[in-house]
Amino acid sequence: MKKYYVVLVIFILIFPSCNSVRVVTDYDRSQNFSNLKTYAYLKDGVDKTKINDLDKRRILRAIDKNLLEKGFQKSNNPDLFINIFTKERQEINIYNQNLSMPGWGWGWGWGWGPSLGWNQTSVSRASNGTLYIDIINAKNRELIWQGSGEGILTSDTRKKEERINEFVKSILDKYPPIN
Repeated sequence: MKKYYVVLVIFILIFPSCNSVRVVTDYDRSQNFSNLKTYAYLKDGVDKTKINDLDKRRILRAIDKNLLEKGFQKSNNPDLFINIFTKERQEINIYNQNLSMPGWGWGWGWGWGPSLGWNQTSVSRASNGTLYIDIINAKNRELIWQGSGEGILTSDTRKKEERINEFVKSILDKYPPIN
């Protein structure tokens, strides 16, 4: 019975982390971010992003929503350019679980006799994706901030927008950086 509790505890600890977005940011420490309030998208960079146009628009809408909530405005003469790019990789996880019932038998420990047990193997597949958001100073076209979020993707079209919003919000929660 103790094994079942261990498996349950491990499942509880690992399962929530599958839905979280792991965020990493970096920025130019000499940059003054307080006077940068307008933005536009770097069209060439966004166009090169290798995802379908529906997901691209979902990401751009989520960025707009988050930046507008922070007091930024879109502009034809921006202080900042926003660029995005993505990476995706497939993960295959193989779990082997050997469950045995108490009884007699050869095995770990002492004793010999009949024993019941079974071996269960399960395979899970997941798409792991990374979204990068670059913020570029429009005057000198230098990268001044980059945030990336990595997590499990969904192919369920009903949940896709929610997951993209979670990625973008998690990343942009770190912008602007606090010096």
